[in-house]
Amino acid sequence: MAHGERELPWDQDNHPGSPELSEQLNPTPSGPTSTSPTPSGPTASGPTTTATLDDRYGRTPGRTRRTRTIAVAAAAAIVVVFGAWVIWAGPGQTSHGLDTEDVGYEILSAHKAVVHSQVSVDPGTKAECAVQVLDKSYTIVGWKTVSLPAATERTRTISTEVNTTTRGVTGLIHTCWVP
Repeated sequence: MAHGERELPWDQDNHPGSPELSEQLNPTPSGPTSTSPTPSGPTASGPTTTATLDDRYGRTPGRTRRTRTIAVAAAAAIVVVFGAWVIWAGPGQTSHGLDTEDVGYEILSAHKAVVHSQVSVDPGTKAECAVQVLDKSYTIVGWKTVSLPAATERTRTISTEVNTTTRGVTGLIHTCWVP
């Protein structure tokens, strides 16, 4: 470098493998009095360097125990939540084979419609269904709850007459349930 020129940061070669930095960190003894060779390079790192790196990057025994404890607690929480869900949604929540199918509808007048449906439920099981009639903007204009007594057949066809507030354009089963 010429006299009077300023050294810029990118002109400096002081990254971890550079000779300038290595000489500063590992000074070599000068002169002929040194009889033991000074190790350099990757073999020079001993337990002290490893401990320093572990401290620097957070690999301490305390942190490892803390991480393991948090992982075990999170796994236990997941198991507890899953177990609660299994109990909540478990065997007591059967559908009794309940299934519905809309067959059709008839608009009888501006204030009356008939909805034709098929309801399948396990034999001997009572069911209730909510039947609705909608207008052209999908607003509910008629609603009726129908009770189906227990029967020996699985599938039944029902026709439900529903009174409406205005003219309906479609009719269907909204939902069915076992009381």
